[in-house]
Amino acid sequence: MPWKEGYTISDEKSLDDQEVRWPDGKRCALHIVVDLSVARGPAGIGARELGSPTALFAINDGLDLLLSALARHGLKASFAVPAVMAACYPDRIREIVRDGHEVAAHGFKHEDVSHLSRAEEAARIARTTSVLTEIAGTRPAGWFSLPRQQDNFAGGAVSANTMTLLLEAGYAYMGNGLADDLPHYWVTDFAARRAILTLPYYYHFDDQFFCMFPTEGTGLENPDALVRNWRAELAAQYQRGRFFGMTLHPQHIGWCNRMAAFEDFLTDLAALPELWNCTGAECARYWTTAYPAASRLQLAPSIWQDYPGSLS
Repeated sequence: MPWKEGYTISDEKSLDDQEVRWPDGKRCALHIVVDLSVARGPAGIGARELGSPTALFAINDGLDLLLSALARHGLKASFAVPAVMAACYPDRIREIVRDGHEVAAHGFKHEDVSHLSRAEEAARIARTTSVLTEIAGTRPAGWFSLPRQQDNFAGGAVSANTMTLLLEAGYAYMGNGLADDLPHYWVTDFAARRAILTLPYYYHFDDQFFCMFPTEGTGLENPDALVRNWRAELAAQYQRGRFFGMTLHPQHIGWCNRMAAFEDFLTDLAALPELWNCTGAECARYWTTAYPAASRLQLAPSIWQDYPGSLS
């Protein structure tokens, strides 16, 4: 559908099921994202967050168990890494690369950039890119702006300049978009048809909304519901031949009882031989070749109307 111009999107119409093709005759794409951020608020990761028990568990035991599980099942993931996490734990990032996974950018310190000047945000993108390239040995192709605990919105914090700046910085894709269940194009300039590829994200498949113990003390822990969501959505997307993405945090999924449920789900994947397990970079390379924006964008005039009191 058409969305408000300059807000998030893209095509007026998604691809029909029969139009979707994946490499080597595969039926459905599987994208696993591992978020290595420990930010809890708009300031992003600082000394307090890095020294917390949650962060220490995440980068040690939690990450160990997650990497081992992925290796046992022969699966690849995209690791969304803030630059400060890479700088503090370079050996862990190099281990992720050695295991065949992708290292993508997740901001300088996973901070809220919505109030930064264009120049300051551009400088932070450049610094993030430089740090990750030096440590991972490969320039990041993707950028993520995933939500933090206590964020108001699932899509993470971006500014009006973020997408244009990512294009100018040479990024191939944005890792989390809410507008489609297939890769789609986030348009930054309707007149020039300038757009960046965006991969699907939805919080129903993100472990932090099911496995987090909130500071308010409500005792929220529903890993069984999370696994049911994964299974139901993967089954539906596999039948239709589309895309399934899931997001994991070592500090949430990395506890032993939750890892057992996660491994049960990974075992189910063996029964789906036509599943294409791709990193974000691999998916972006394929999609921009098979469905290039130059020929696939179907732009329409905005149907949005502002009204008194609107927040837009």
